[in-house]
Amino acid sequence: MILQKLMAQQISLRDVPAVAAGSSVAGARTTATLGPDTVTAESCFRIASLTKVFTSTALLRTLRDKGVPLDTPVVELLPALAPDWRADRSITVEQILGQVSGLRASVDGATAAALGDGDGALLEAARLVVRAGNEREPGLQWSYYNGNYFLAGSVLAALNGTTYESALEGNLLGPGGFARTGFETPATSVTGWSGTTHLPPLRYPRTRRPSGGLWSSVSELLSVGEGLLSDRALLEEISRPRTRPDDPMSYGLGWALDPSGQMYLNGRLPGYRAAMVLIPDRDYVSVALANQETALPALARLLSDMQQPLTGDDIAKAVDDFAA
Repeated sequence: MILQKLMAQQISLRDVPAVAAGSSVAGARTTATLGPDTVTAESCFRIASLTKVFTSTALLRTLRDKGVPLDTPVVELLPALAPDWRADRSITVEQILGQVSGLRASVDGATAAALGDGDGALLEAARLVVRAGNEREPGLQWSYYNGNYFLAGSVLAALNGTTYESALEGNLLGPGGFARTGFETPATSVTGWSGTTHLPPLRYPRTRRPSGGLWSSVSELLSVGEGLLSDRALLEEISRPRTRPDDPMSYGLGWALDPSGQMYLNGRLPGYRAAMVLIPDRDYVSVALANQETALPALARLLSDMQQPLTGDDIAKAVDDFAA
């Protein structure tokens, strides 16, 4: 199997306790693993910022279903935040998903987590984000900030009249049959490692979940990618750049964009690394997951090698350097 051979050739993956990878070309899948026999394409890893794929997809579907334009100001969709809104009131849903809102990056993970795990905690995290105001004019410059996705998750919840988690389940996870993807630690979870130390699974704060809280598997991430490839109108919207030529990178709605047409992103959490590539004009999606903090460069190289026969491009550095 070509994928298994590519994985075996990655010397830096040999010290990683568990790796799972896969690709889908026009719906035809190939998967492979390294590590214990218990690790399969169905095994669950923390996917960190790959969660943004789920958040952005669910929100875009909800907007489409409800006839809400992407250029709707966020404050109109979150009226409960209006009294505390110190950010630019023109910031749109499109701009928060595209990381070009210009918001001041003042709310870190610890601050958000301190708000607790109640049903209203995510909205309070969003309140802190907009209370901090703008650092620059919306649309002027790309800047990666998880606070944008605290707002996106809050909008998804508000439009569905429920919590972010229930909205994600009802809009995407349930209809898609993603039984292994969720925020609670699954029975099929793979233990994370930092060097030679294994890390116990910790509950991920609800306030941060829209930006990075999911567990998922290679098989279900491939399904997400296949779903996007089959919804061309949605994919066209996601893959249209919202950045300027002088920005650090080209970026759509939740995805970095390569000049040759690849879409990619990575995820990083203690004990886990994840990366994903989508190539719309080749009907191609690939994903690689690992349970070792140091594995991202090797995963990026693996994903680059997997797509190189199709494109001729080396995208390893771009995938590794992404700002997740």
